[in-house]
Amino acid sequence: MVGLSAGEKDFIRGGVEVDLRADGRHREDFRPILIETGVIPQANGSARVRFGATEVIASIKAELSKPNPLQPGRGKVSIHVDCSSTATPAFEGRGGEELSTELSVALQRCLLGGKSGEGAGIDLSSLVIVEGKVCWDLYIDGLVVSSDGNLLDALAAAVKAALTNTGIPKVDVANAEDQPEVNISDEEFMQFDTSAVPVVVTLTKIGKEYIVDATSDEESQMSSAVSVSVNRHGKVCGLVKRGGAGLDASVILDMISTGRHVSESLIPLLDSEIDAAESALTNDIVDL
Repeated sequence: MVGLSAGEKDFIRGGVEVDLRADGRHREDFRPILIETGVIPQANGSARVRFGATEVIASIKAELSKPNPLQPGRGKVSIHVDCSSTATPAFEGRGGEELSTELSVALQRCLLGGKSGEGAGIDLSSLVIVEGKVCWDLYIDGLVVSSDGNLLDALAAAVKAALTNTGIPKVDVANAEDQPEVNISDEEFMQFDTSAVPVVVTLTKIGKEYIVDATSDEESQMSSAVSVSVNRHGKVCGLVKRGGAGLDASVILDMISTGRHVSESLIPLLDSEIDAAESALTNDIVDL
């Protein structure tokens, strides 16, 4: 992969400084966002999301399980991200593995909150069928198909869209007090409540300024980045920092404030795109 020339680096940094980026966007502008749902028929829910040239896919698989004895009133969620080696040459070998782990941990933190579950965007109690005995486990898999920056935000959006697309089979339970007998419906499904699922806004610091939805070229010039997970009520659900440069507390607070401000326009935009994708999918099914 050919690195940027000194002139290209100066152009990126200068553009960010005067609020006119190389592709014509302002600092708080996202690239065009495209969303498709139901892209993996064998999954309980799935979605493809594109932020410009960045493309990711998320899929949801639900399986019956037994709750953790220490948390009998909650189901379980597992998140794993894989970076396709064809997405960019940087993903070949160990580079892809390390980034996959980093993205998986960051998504877990942003969507599921801390160990206590505080701030979780996914209601784990809604996954319980019989407390302490039967629950749903959700396996969330993300795939980076094409990488041109801002992978975490795109993956979070894809997970939100895939959860909206998810249908969990209705379950009838007999003998719940002893050994539960579970009957899974093939025809009736419950839709997942995604109203509390947050969006992720990553603020990438270049020079003294920070931008949202950075491209790969812009990320190459960053000193650090802070990803803010925000729900529709403006509550910060998670925080992830990348990059070696330290940040003053006042800068981090300002970045969080900016992330919350940007989320006010990003959340309705994603909601609209997801609704349109679901409507298009329904129309395609009806046409069949």
